[in-house]
Amino acid sequence: MIYDWQTLTVPTLSTIAKRDPVAVLVLGAIEQHGTHLPLGTDLIIGEGLAAAMREHLDPALDVIFLPTIAVGASDEHTSFPGTLSLPAPLAISTLEAYGESIARAGIKRLVLINSHGGNKAIMDLAALTLRQRLDMRVVKATYTRLPVLEGVIAADELRYGLHGGLLETAMMQYLAPATVNLEGYQSAPLGTLPDNQLVGPEGSATFAWLAEDLSQHGVAGDARQATPALGMRLVQHYATQLATVVAETARLPALS
Repeated sequence: MIYDWQTLTVPTLSTIAKRDPVAVLVLGAIEQHGTHLPLGTDLIIGEGLAAAMREHLDPALDVIFLPTIAVGASDEHTSFPGTLSLPAPLAISTLEAYGESIARAGIKRLVLINSHGGNKAIMDLAALTLRQRLDMRVVKATYTRLPVLEGVIAADELRYGLHGGLLETAMMQYLAPATVNLEGYQSAPLGTLPDNQLVGPEGSATFAWLAEDLSQHGVAGDARQATPALGMRLVQHYATQLATVVAETARLPALS
C-alpha cells in the first residue's frame, strides 16, 4: 500500500516498518528559471512526478512518501533574485538527518527523487554516509538522468536545454499551466560554446557553471515548441520509470 508519512500514527508506522517498506523523499529546489517559469519549477516538477508515480506503483509494495524537501543546493543560481539555497554542508546534513530519522523508525530503504541538478552531489555524499553508518539502501534517482522519451525532443535540445528549456517548460505547462508565461520569451541555446563531443555544462565531462554563464536570463534551451500534451507524455514517461526504480529498490538484498 501507499502511505504518507505525516498521516501515520506511531503504532501504524511501526507495523509497516516490519514489512521492510520503501521510503520515498522528493528533493526539489526554489530558484530562478528565467522570465517564463516560476521559482518553484523544480519543486512543482518533483512533486508532480511523485504524484504521477503513485498511479504506476505495484499495490503489493509498501511505499511511504515523506514530506518533500523544497529547498536544495542552488549556489549556481544565487546571482538571480528569488533563489533560495542551502549551503552544501547543511544540505548534506539535512539529508543525513532525514535518513537517521527514517532508520530510527526501522526503515532501511530510501529512494531520493531529485528534480534539480545541483542536488546530485549532496545526494551522493549523504547516501554514502547513510550506507556506511546505518546500513541503509539509498537509491538516488534524478529524473533527467533516466532514459529519455525517444523521438520527441531533439538531441541538441536534450544536451543544451538544461535549464528552463523545452523539457521543463512542457512539463510545467501540464503540471501548473497558470505559472508559465512565454510572452516575450527568447530562446537561449548555448551557441557561444564550442560544439564539443564530451566537454560541456552537463554530460560526460562537465565544467562548473553559474546560471549567468548560460545566458542573460540564466536559462538554456528553446522552449518555444513546448505544449501541455508534450508535458503530459514526459510526466507519464518519467513517472513510469520512477515507479520501476521503487520496485527494484524493494527487491534489493537487505543490508545487515
